[in-house]
Amino acid sequence: MGPDGTSQLGHILPIKNRACDPRVPADEQVSTDFLQLVRLGLRDAQDPWVLDTIKVIDSQLKVDTPAGPAWHRYTGDGYGEHDDGSPFDGTGHGRAWPLLTGERGHYELAAGRDPLPCLVAMAAMAGRCGLLPEQVWDTTAIAERALAPGAPTGAAMPLVWAHAEFIKLVASLAMRRPFDRPEAPWQRYLGRRPEPTHAIWTPRFEITEIRSGQTLCLCLPAAARVHHSYDGWQVITDIDTSDGGLTQHVAALPTGALARGSRIDFTLFWLESATWDGHDHRIDVR
Repeated sequence: MGPDGTSQLGHILPIKNRACDPRVPADEQVSTDFLQLVRLGLRDAQDPWVLDTIKVIDSQLKVDTPAGPAWHRYTGDGYGEHDDGSPFDGTGHGRAWPLLTGERGHYELAAGRDPLPCLVAMAAMAGRCGLLPEQVWDTTAIAERALAPGAPTGAAMPLVWAHAEFIKLVASLAMRRPFDRPEAPWQRYLGRRPEPTHAIWTPRFEITEIRSGQTLCLCLPAAARVHHSYDGWQVITDIDTSDGGLTQHVAALPTGALARGSRIDFTLFWLESATWDGHDHRIDVR
């Protein structure tokens, strides 16, 4: 959602490392970053959304090389050699990253499977001196440029990040859990998606609906009186914000008992300037 409450999913997401921007809408852009939700203990490896997204990234970003599987960073990435093998010069064609093979290994471990094949693949993608590259070539060999499938490209080598990922995956395999999973989030969430009990409205992010059972919190840049109603302005109640710190003034409206189909109407009276906001805002309960 954008600051006006409208969906941004159909908007074009600019990709600036391509000679010609492919103009990919946001709802057609995917990357592998979501796997961190599992690695950090915020989502279960078998969460339906996780499983469905894995199918998408494997169909769009996965590359099977002679060394093993690797993944592109995101849809339309241009950070890598051009199709003729010439070096990246600010634009190019994104190539496969051994680092992402390590990240997938951490997911496989969290899912109860053996991550060893990912370690083997990463090792096979190393250069002649055992250094892990940033990217490997992922298409037909170009002998005159020394580019072979599954072998290092002209990108950074060693990529210390990739070496760190390899070492962490080795440690994770021994521990039978992700090595760098923070304990506090794990103890709190245990991979389970929490049900949000509060919905937050701000002048820069004006939500237009909340779920039944949620408390509506207004976070405002200045002290205000919230002039609100739950029955189309027939009965009106006022509540003043309290100082929430960090330059935020907060009012929590008791909306948790409202049934689906209800609505909240409100406007704001700014206390310091003694002026009205001048807008009526409506939020529907779904």
